[in-house]
Formats: sequence, C-alpha cells, structure tokens
Amino acid sequence: MIAFDDNEDPADDPETELDEEFPLGDGDAETVVTVYCPYCGEPNDVTLDPGSGEQQEYVEDCQVCCRPWWVEVSYDRAGNAHVDVRAEDA
Repeated sequence: MIAFDDNEDPADDPETELDEEFPLGDGDAETVVTVYCPYCGEPNDVTLDPGSGEQQEYVEDCQVCCRPWWVEVSYDRAGNAHVDVRAEDA
C-alpha cells in the first residue's frame, strides 16, 4: 500500500496512471508466444512486454528468414495475449 501526504493527490501517482491505462488482473500476463512467419511459415517465439499497454503495434523480423512482419498485440483483462502477425508489405 502506498501512503500519501495530505497535500498529495493520489491521482498524480504514476502507478495510478499505469493501473488506469493497463488494469491489473491477477498479476500474470503472457510474456512469450509462438507465432508463425507469414512469409516462410516457420514458428518464432516472440517476447511480449505487457507493461507497454494493452494494445500494441510494432514491426519485428522473422528469426528464420529475417523478413519484417507487422505485430499487433492486445491483452484481455485476464492477462491473456492475443497476437496477430502479418506481412509488413501486405
């Protein structure tokens, strides 16, 4: 528990802001998933960062063929990751 001075507003606390942006479930969020490259079809383990928000989009290269994919990640309230990858040039 965090204690606040009488003059301090709890809404100004960075931890409060993070909780509002990414509501905490039971503290267990997926951090690694296996996806299949849209180019070569090979499996790739992708490390996820739940602390970056419940909706994320970024480019990552295939660990096998090195071609870039567009990665979309979303987390549900239970901390389960939903990951979609597609060819970057699609």
